[in-house]
Amino acid sequence: MANVADAESDVADDEAGAGRKKFNFSRKTLIMAAGGLVALLAVAGGGYVFLHEEKPAVVEQKAIFIPIPEMTVNIANPDSQVPRYLRLKIALEVHDERLVEQVQPMLPRVMDAFQIQLREMRPEDFEGSAALYRLKEELLRRINQAVFPAKVDAVLFNEILIQ
Repeated sequence: MANVADAESDVADDEAGAGRKKFNFSRKTLIMAAGGLVALLAVAGGGYVFLHEEKPAVVEQKAIFIPIPEMTVNIANPDSQVPRYLRLKIALEVHDERLVEQVQPMLPRVMDAFQIQLREMRPEDFEGSAALYRLKEELLRRINQAVFPAKVDAVLFNEILIQ
């Protein structure tokens, strides 16, 4: 009967133990589970930051244009005795009303810088868009030297005519 009693006691122990299961995880399984949890939290955090990131406000800059009086200049023409003339209408672009007040009194200096640059040019120097781009850059450089410490943002050609 001892065997029956031992068997009944084993059954009783098994039934009591059925309520509480023993989990037997290996160390490798625990490390993988922890790594998965960390990865899940990182993805969730990144998604939150990405979706709730504030967009920077777009600041619209207002362009202000300063018209330059029309200029007619004779340009260098070493191959011919016939004089060649260049007529330009230009506007200067600035981003602040205060710059207009600083640049306006300096316009005679700006016109002088233009005259010196343009008189040295030949008709071939105005051919093609790359040539006009280089001219714009050179005139902008000269303007900013003439009106320093103010700064002009761009030179805009309204009209270019070579006769």
